[in-house]
Amino acid sequence: MDPKRKAITAAVVGTALGVGGLAVVAMPATAGDAPVLPQISAEELVRSTLNAKPMAFDGKVKVDNDLGLPAVGRTLPGASALSIDSAQVSTDGAGKSKMSLTEGSSQQTIVRNGETVWEYNSKDNSATKITIPPELAKEHKNKSDGQAVDPATVASELLGKVRESSTIAVDGTSSVANRAAYELVLTPKPTERTLLREIRVAIDEQTRMPLRVTVLANGTSSPAFEASFSEINFANQPASNFEFTPPKGAKVTEKTAEIDPKDRELAAQAKSEVKAVGDGWDTAITGKIPADALAKVGTAKDGEGNQVDPKALLSRFAKPVSGAWGSGWLVTTKVGTGVLTDDGRYAVGAVPEQVLFEALAAK
Repeated sequence: MDPKRKAITAAVVGTALGVGGLAVVAMPATAGDAPVLPQISAEELVRSTLNAKPMAFDGKVKVDNDLGLPAVGRTLPGASALSIDSAQVSTDGAGKSKMSLTEGSSQQTIVRNGETVWEYNSKDNSATKITIPPELAKEHKNKSDGQAVDPATVASELLGKVRESSTIAVDGTSSVANRAAYELVLTPKPTERTLLREIRVAIDEQTRMPLRVTVLANGTSSPAFEASFSEINFANQPASNFEFTPPKGAKVTEKTAEIDPKDRELAAQAKSEVKAVGDGWDTAITGKIPADALAKVGTAKDGEGNQVDPKALLSRFAKPVSGAWGSGWLVTTKVGTGVLTDDGRYAVGAVPEQVLFEALAAK
């Protein structure tokens, strides 16, 4: 899958959940009695999690997705990024990483080691070696500092965004991937207008790293989303973990990463249009897609390389809506909603549609 499409999909889903991308990190607990751990207050647990430093580890992750996303299969570019069955993740805690994503019988592997990134797809036995120029690597690092680059940072962003508008409690303990963990529960305060009932984060007692994230929506008894480590080993990782040799017979492509000035301009323009309306759980993110980017959407292709008709696609999984803010299309899931207007504006959030309509109408 095109990594840019995957990044876009992850960003959209993370924004819709209102949790800064937390959806990519968690899983189900192992069976057994709840471990007995020292008492700890919710604030102390939050504070120690926020202060936790990234650690070297290797682990297996399983994802259970019941978000209620439209059944568009591979028609929607990047949609399969949400349907992974499991992942194997390794990191040295300092920037080197390896991730293998499994979906059915196929696997995609991404290895980052300094200024070299390898991407391998077992489905067609193809590999791409990407060299990142030093100046671009430095720019990317500056943009990534303090952002969601590891599970601990992702959880920190979540806690920072909604802690003031939440009731936070420690709800006992659990065993996740054979590790003792505290169950931290964030519940929106009554004044928050959100589709979410609560978010549970299982936090490792020793390392303070999140081991499982569970998202529960209003009106449902089972998790809308759960991602969790089924196995994890905190230890220095061998250098060989972050080296990649293409399998025999693989088609190898080499390229140098670069940013087209026009793409950079479009990204800057889109960023300048983005704003957050509200705060906490009922935050709505609004913005406008540049006209040139909208034109590119008209030439998009699906996972099989076929031309995609944006309007025909929207009519399959979205419903037409209108109001004082204009007209457009509404997409609804168990944990969030999104509106794309006919003139390229958008609003997303883990909120009822009325909150998005109000955000679009706000000056």
